[in-house]
Amino acid sequence: MVDKILHTPEGVRDIYYSECKKKLKVEELLHSVLEKYSYHDIQTPSFEYFNIFNMDKGSAPSNEMYKFFDRDNNTLVLRPDITPSIARCVAKYYATEELPIRLCYKGNAFINAPSHQGKLNEITQIGGELVNDDSSAADAEIIACVISCLKEVGLKEFQIEIGEIEFFKGLIKEAGLDDETANIIKDYIQSKNFFGLSEFVSKLSIDDKLKKAFSSFDTLFGGLEMLDKARNLVTNSMSINAIERMKRVYSALCNYGFEEYVGFDLSMLNRYNYYTGIVFRGYTYGTGDAIVKGGRYNNLMSKFGKDAPAVGFAIFVDELMLAISRNKIEIEVDYSNILVLYDREYQKSAIELASSLRNKGKKIELIRRSAKHGIPDYIEYAKNNHFSGMYNFINDSDVCVYSLFDNNTDTINYKVLCN
Repeated sequence: MVDKILHTPEGVRDIYYSECKKKLKVEELLHSVLEKYSYHDIQTPSFEYFNIFNMDKGSAPSNEMYKFFDRDNNTLVLRPDITPSIARCVAKYYATEELPIRLCYKGNAFINAPSHQGKLNEITQIGGELVNDDSSAADAEIIACVISCLKEVGLKEFQIEIGEIEFFKGLIKEAGLDDETANIIKDYIQSKNFFGLSEFVSKLSIDDKLKKAFSSFDTLFGGLEMLDKARNLVTNSMSINAIERMKRVYSALCNYGFEEYVGFDLSMLNRYNYYTGIVFRGYTYGTGDAIVKGGRYNNLMSKFGKDAPAVGFAIFVDELMLAISRNKIEIEVDYSNILVLYDREYQKSAIELASSLRNKGKKIELIRRSAKHGIPDYIEYAKNNHFSGMYNFINDSDVCVYSLFDNNTDTINYKVLCN
């Protein structure tokens, strides 16, 4: 029984010690970039009413949510996605604001994924949302912010793949296909089953040029020249406008100097149905999944009563940490803690020293020495915990100072250390 309660449920894990310190440092670095882009913090609840995330809002399927009930029998869910929560907040607190709203967040999301997938069910996300701006400049800013975030944590080789939902929707509209047929085609594209896609569209009663366009999704990825190829496959204004918008986004990203990090993929159709325009994902070495996802969602706010365009992104911190580790990127964390060790009779002086150093911003661990352990035990403890030094009271006024980085020692009056 004891052994069982020491384990976490499937899909969640403990993060501790140096791994935790590095994750917190990465989160700090990412947040610093969002602040530089003038995004303002917002916090939303970890659980909300089920209707915030149901399929009417285009969020996760019901069977992927952790659901429970409150005392009034309302169905609550642990949030599977943070963006709908942000949309609810904007509709509530910024109902009449018409100028751009920039919000950022950090929090955990919860997906009740099938056990055989081997993925975490609790994931940490850091993201930004830009509301009330429907311009391609806003799309570019969001992607530029993502690129700046990834560069800030030390990644050098990564790619942001950009798609456009409107290109696909325009093709569906041009072909006059119903929702059921459109969803079948979408599933083929999302699963990268392009042989199945070609076979399916070959049997549809549509123009051969449209069959060719649908069958070309396996080639609609690459650089700027691919967009010209895609433009030649369509005649409808929605798809053409989508291509032109992607070019404007690319042009703006060139002005940021970020063109080397950008590619295009028109087969990218996000699983969340609230996306309406630009969508994107970020990839790097060392992880099989995207480390960031985002896009434009111009219709989601209206579900909560505010008609406003928006674009945003979420960085998946756990995937990012995996990529950082496998790319052997060193995250610098603070190991400046000092251990103050004392015997019972020197407690007053030890507390005075610890309090003085803490008031100066130092990180102090205060330990009254046990008769079970000698000085070498405490030195080993301090080194194992990456402490920078140890102060051991040898009498009521003098302290033996151990510098653990270079193994030097010195004896100093503790009043000098206080000053």
